[in-house]
Amino acid sequence: MGMISAEAEKKIQEIIARYPVKRSALLPVLFVVQQELGYLPDEALEEVARWLDLTFLDVATTVSFYTMFHRRPIGRYHIQICRNVSCYLCGSEAIREHLERRLGIRCGETTADGRFTLSEVECIGACSWAPAMQINFTFYHHLTPERVDEILRSLP
Repeated sequence: MGMISAEAEKKIQEIIARYPVKRSALLPVLFVVQQELGYLPDEALEEVARWLDLTFLDVATTVSFYTMFHRRPIGRYHIQICRNVSCYLCGSEAIREHLERRLGIRCGETTADGRFTLSEVECIGACSWAPAMQINFTFYHHLTPERVDEILRSLP
């Protein structure tokens, strides 16, 4: 494909070989491609579809279902604020507004330096620790504006 390194393609073929039904390899293959490219452009989805004997639509609809897959480039740190009922009732809206002010962006945007992307997502499974957010694959809970500032300062 030209977009994927030979090393990543080798890893993808090894993943596909582990599954008796190629389609079952879809999520792990998408993770490898996204790790390689940083996001999943149409050309990558077309290639994944060819590898797994799927249609473009099969792959694209799967990607659109999961918040961990990105169709466009995102920042180094992807901040995902839970907006579901428990988090909302415990103040996630105030946390989102604080982050928007602090970062100078709105949900769905990335800072000019490419460091942060801010998103609102549905339940992240941290209802008893609300309000909660996820930065990349790390969860943070019992958030306050002060705690959010501490977390942001701790990021390299």
